[in-house]
Amino acid sequence: MARADKAAAVAELKSEFEASSAAVLTEYRGLTVAQLKELRKSLGGNARFAVAKNTLTKIAANQAGVTGLDDLLTGPTAVAFVKGDVVEAAKGLRDFAKANPLLVIKGGYMEGKALDAAEITKLADLESREVLLAKLAGAMKAKQSAAAAMFAALPTQMAQLADALRAKREEAGE
Repeated sequence: MARADKAAAVAELKSEFEASSAAVLTEYRGLTVAQLKELRKSLGGNARFAVAKNTLTKIAANQAGVTGLDDLLTGPTAVAFVKGDVVEAAKGLRDFAKANPLLVIKGGYMEGKALDAAEITKLADLESREVLLAKLAGAMKAKQSAAAAMFAALPTQMAQLADALRAKREEAGE
């Protein structure tokens, strides 16, 4: 590769690191071109899966301020640059790795922190953002409903108490 080609590749990788909310490093040894194409399709618009030389990836990551990936950049490495929902991308990679054991998730980087393979799997086990927001909205609605029921019960209880007091006075007056 000529020096200008390498500089262009590093610049492209650097811009990918800077534009991504996360990056997941994988080993793809043994996967066919068709399987890699299928993986790229399964990630959809959430992530861009790119195969790059380890040395160029190290240089680009360091220039972009991404640290902690040097140990993961050994052997044939591909990077999934996540621009959408990190959980959805992690799920896509995990599910593809289950169906194709030759894809090995090495680790990644998210929000200034290096992640190992177990942490990527934990991310994949999370529910999607929409589901978590729906659960939060449901919990908030339940609290509001309980508060409304309590406020509605106060006048009713007051009326029952006044009626019981009136009945007691009538009994005592007889």
